Parts: sequence; structure tokens; C-alpha cells
Amino acid sequence: MSERVGYARCSLDKQDLTAQREILLGLDVPEDRIYLDHGLTGTNRDRPGLAQALAAVRAGDTLVVPKLDRLARSVPDARGVKLSLGGTLYDPADPMGKMFFNILATFAEFEVDLLRMRTREGMGVARAKGKLKGKQPKLTARQQTHLVQQHQSGEHTIADLAELFSVSRATVYRVLERHQTSAATPPTSVRQ
Repeated sequence: MSERVGYARCSLDKQDLTAQREILLGLDVPEDRIYLDHGLTGTNRDRPGLAQALAAVRAGDTLVVPKLDRLARSVPDARGVKLSLGGTLYDPADPMGKMFFNILATFAEFEVDLLRMRTREGMGVARAKGKLKGKQPKLTARQQTHLVQQHQSGEHTIADLAELFSVSRATVYRVLERHQTSAATPPTSVRQ
């Protein structure tokens, strides 16, 4: 026998889930089969209520959501689970339902790509304004020069240098590698 499992979510802590819960009850979802996430956005990957709802549905069951934006990018996979959005049923076994699930997955991927693009654009603007400088080096240029000199003297091991400069051995290796690369690259002459 198929069951109806409900899911509701609100993005802000001050929002109330009462209206969504009432919609789910009106769509014949039993009170004990309603799973909730409070104060979590649709981009938040860690939504325990949604995870519980998806774990509760079985093949032939229906996941009931008041509105599409409550589900966000987490579309049930093709486990034979139907999806009810505000009372409209989408069955992945039905050609129209299958098309809807594919379109929903496409929009979810599109949304992720847009978010990445906006993030890259924002970082580019911040970098151009000098507000995004990236990770600062562990050692100043002067300390790096001193480290290279100490290494070239042959008096210190890599472990000694790491302890002396309070950095990891990997950092010491990176500084030495950068020095070798810059020393190996001949200066470019400018023709006039």
C-alpha cells in the first residue's frame, strides 16, 4: 500500500511552518509522516528533515511538497517515488512525469551553474578592487630569502628549517621550489 510522506521547509528561523503543515494535512499526509526543516535555505545541503522524508518514501509512495521551491534542488531519484507539488501529482513512470523530473533536474543544474557564475563574477570584482587577495604566504619575502640562504649553507635540514621558521616541511619545500623556479627562469630582455 502506498503512503504519502510530506516535507516542508522555511528559510528563516522567524518564519512559521504552520501554513505549509496545513497544506500537507489538506493533501492527506498523516501528521506523523510530515518532516520539517526550519531555518534552512534551499542551497543548504544538510537538511535533516528532507533526508528523513526521502528515507521514509518507498517505491510507489508519494513525496508531497506544498511548493516546488520548498524542495529546491533535491529531487527524489528514480526509485518509483511519485512527487506531489501542491496537489499536482508527477509520476516518474508516466511520460509527462518523467519529463517533469528531467526538467526539474535540468533547472536544478542550471541554478547551481548560475550560482557558481555569480560567485566567480563577485570574486573577480572583489579581486579587481583589491579586496580579495587570496591566501597570504606563511613567510614574508625577507623570511623566504633567509630560509633559502640557510638551506644553501647546508647547515640545516628541512626539518630544522621548518622548526626554525615555525612552518610545515611542505612550506619549506614550496619556498625552495619557488626559488629554484625563479632562479632557473632567465630574465627576459626588452628589445627596443
